[in-house]
Amino acid sequence: MHSSTGVLRQPKAVWATAGASVVAFMGIGLVDPILPSIAEGLDATAGQVSLLFTSYFLITAIAMLLTGFVSSRIGGRRTLLLGLALVVVFAGLSGTSGSVGELVGFRAGWGLGNALFVSTALAVIVGAAAGGSAAAILLYESALGLGMACGPLLGALLGDASWRYPFFGTAFLMAVGFLCITAFLKEQPKPARRTSLLDPLRALGHGGLASAATSAFFYNYTFFTVLAFTPFVLNMSPYRSGAVFFAWGVLLAVFSVVVAPRMQARFGSLKVLGGSLVLLALDVLVLGYGDHTTAVVCTILSGAFIGVNNTVYTELALGVSDAPRPVASAGYNFVRWFAAAAAPYFAPKIEEWTDVHIPFVVAAVTAVLGAGVVVVRRKALTAREEELEVRHATEDGVGVFAN
Repeated sequence: MHSSTGVLRQPKAVWATAGASVVAFMGIGLVDPILPSIAEGLDATAGQVSLLFTSYFLITAIAMLLTGFVSSRIGGRRTLLLGLALVVVFAGLSGTSGSVGELVGFRAGWGLGNALFVSTALAVIVGAAAGGSAAAILLYESALGLGMACGPLLGALLGDASWRYPFFGTAFLMAVGFLCITAFLKEQPKPARRTSLLDPLRALGHGGLASAATSAFFYNYTFFTVLAFTPFVLNMSPYRSGAVFFAWGVLLAVFSVVVAPRMQARFGSLKVLGGSLVLLALDVLVLGYGDHTTAVVCTILSGAFIGVNNTVYTELALGVSDAPRPVASAGYNFVRWFAAAAAPYFAPKIEEWTDVHIPFVVAAVTAVLGAGVVVVRRKALTAREEELEVRHATEDGVGVFAN
């Protein structure tokens, strides 16, 4: 599905944006290996520390209504730089936090910056890339996978000395990205029509897009139960936890970029997605009830299913409706990121109310619900699938928060 032709022969502007994208995605999993260390350092509970994800993704979800509005007015380059500047400031402030409340607040500001940057990066890469949109999207997906894999590793390496260092490290790397984009990226053409704040919500009136967003909402609850709650269950040192989530991220990257497109070509997107969701449900169920070694293996293995799901969901969201790609993406992400905010909050609460196994039972159920939506709404989800490549190969946009 993706062609590798021209991927490596790109202008400096593309490499600068892709490099900054790697660091942006690193910020999602960066805190994973150091969650227990943060809890200990700030005398906080697992539930309080998990709010680092909740505040981050709650702001990210709301910001989806703002990104198109902003970038269609000030342009892609300025939107990228604004997002990067916010990340530099708030990641740096996160490292100075004196309480878990301060850290949660600074992560919210970080989430706003990351949403502005990442939601615009793909369109900028497509606009500046050589070799067509397929090569550009492959480069972007590779940046996402590399970032998700390296985030926990950086968190472990820097966090072994102090939980504060990964935040300072991210601020430094994003500052380098800011300088690179300032130097190498020229302003991109603005879209012919400005995006309003309500356009993404109006796009959700399309049955296919609403179905994709609903299914992805359930899936994201499962995804972020694994990402935000499992580190407490594994209860490992930053190095060991970082190694586990690095392996998880490598599988996510490989299955997202290499395996998923081949499986889609052979079996079709919806069969692949439904099957992967069911397998993810079984995986998290075994994770919740297995011994420590089993939990480690299942955590790593979940990266494969998550990688497949991310790729298929993104393409469904971008191709299922008549809405312009950036508008459809914003509406879709507005819905699904609320689940990424909910899971880190509810998983520790559910453990308090019941036991350590039940959060994973709930996560397995939500994955199955996601698969159920795919099955029940199959016709709505396939109505425009055949037009995906043709329409988006030539469409200009202001960005997506893909995956």
